[in-house]
Amino acid sequence: MSTTGDAAVSNPTFDPDAVRERYRQERDKRIRDNGPDQYLEMAGTFAHFAEEDPYADPGFTREPIAEDFDIAIIGGGFSGLLAAARLIEQGVSSFRIIEAGADFGGTWYWNRYPGAQCDTESYCYLPLLEELGYMPKEKYSYVNEIFEHSQRVGRKYGLYERAILQTRVQSVDWDEPLGRWRISTNRNDTLRVRFVVMALGTTTRAKLPGIPGIDTFEGHSFHTSRWDYGYTGGDNTGGMTGLADKRVAVIGTGATAIQVIPRVAADAGELFVFQRTPSTVDWRRNRPTDPDWF
Repeated sequence: MSTTGDAAVSNPTFDPDAVRERYRQERDKRIRDNGPDQYLEMAGTFAHFAEEDPYADPGFTREPIAEDFDIAIIGGGFSGLLAAARLIEQGVSSFRIIEAGADFGGTWYWNRYPGAQCDTESYCYLPLLEELGYMPKEKYSYVNEIFEHSQRVGRKYGLYERAILQTRVQSVDWDEPLGRWRISTNRNDTLRVRFVVMALGTTTRAKLPGIPGIDTFEGHSFHTSRWDYGYTGGDNTGGMTGLADKRVAVIGTGATAIQVIPRVAADAGELFVFQRTPSTVDWRRNRPTDPDWF
């Protein structure tokens, strides 16, 4: 039996070989022999891109901690928060959460650039909605709501009093005679625990493109994950008056850039976007949450 669809497959109105060749070319742009080595770590010459936490007290200090407890959760994003919440629900209280930022949130603590938003439906992405009795404002939540939700989880389960914030883990070593993990940090802490929960994410660790000259560029530059509102003005909803007379360049057109570019374009005197490989962009169809549906 023949159908119109069968005819379209047998006699396409486009050149399939040309389409395959185009996809091959785009694929080869992404599959590089040097793999992740094409990117630069924010260290050494590039440490200034990440060395400061724009949301923390720069003068924060504390005495080193020496403690023994059952469980160390490394990371205060949603993975760490959810692990901690489930421990509390099971009556386990001998644990600590070690987090590099000055608050919970993980990627949503660090990435507060203009237009920052989740690409996954909030009803699936935000954890513990039923337990907290919370209804997301929209189908796709913006960063402020997501960050506030992480704080809400922390308050609900009493996690702030178990948090060791503004602290980076430097090593985790097994002490065989003691039968414990020894954890050392950048604040000279000595923590001894029975179990370690690795709740580290990947989107809190920024990287830079290995572009020649990036280390000698004399203009003002920063990474989106450490957005410099002191320079641009405004906040993550826009209003960046500091860019009104500036020529701004955005390098890359991934998910972050797609969210940033419209906000910067609205405020910058002039905007240039540099794209290596095209992204797929579609209509998000975001909308307020219907309470009756929810």
